Amino acid sequence: MRSFDEIYAIAAERRGGPKAVEALLSRPKPESELIAIPDDRWLAGMVRAVFNAGFNWRVIEAKWDGFEAAFEGFDIHRNAMASDEDVARWTQDTRIVRHAAKIRSVQANAQLLVELSGERGNRPHQLAVWPATDFAGLVEMLKQRGSRLGGMTGPYFLRAMGKDGFVLGRDGVARLIAEGVVDKPPSSKSAMRAVQAAFNTWMEQSGRSLTEISRVLALSTGELRY
Repeated sequence: MRSFDEIYAIAAERRGGPKAVEALLSRPKPESELIAIPDDRWLAGMVRAVFNAGFNWRVIEAKWDGFEAAFEGFDIHRNAMASDEDVARWTQDTRIVRHAAKIRSVQANAQLLVELSGERGNRPHQLAVWPATDFAGLVEMLKQRGSRLGGMTGPYFLRAMGKDGFVLGRDGVARLIAEGVVDKPPSSKSAMRAVQAAFNTWMEQSGRSLTEISRVLALSTGELRY
């Protein structure tokens, strides 16, 4: 496995130099800002990610005010306690995208956030302080305990919220395969542990965030379209 500096050099050569690479990098929010995010915005982020999956994001964006109104500002307790009548009403609500399974996921993910809120007591929000060195564990938790947050949806949700993490798109996976971290797109827990270990090594070497490293990996391979 190459060092981060070696992979960065490949990205810089392909993309026009270090300044060009740096201009394409995004950085996560500091933990203090993540802790300050209220529960209703975490639920809003989940809902946006779930509905964006498989839809044109512009459709969801255009209807977003309707989503906010229909789901009462994404209050987690109100949505966690939604009745069958609420669900039936939402599936007929023209202000939102009327996808029944995704609508039901709003209640399930609100329930998850209520559970996480109860589990943390007076501690900061678990999603905010979950360590970057176990990002794969956070993704797995969302997949197992959340609704429709598996695959790329969970990582995209966390990235949109500003949480430090990696998104394993085609180009990033190609670099992981080239470095011998995995031999195919990772889907098993053991493969994700290997991916996490590689990212942890690159974090130690570079002092950079998972978010930055993930982007550098993608920039080091794939088509020159960035």
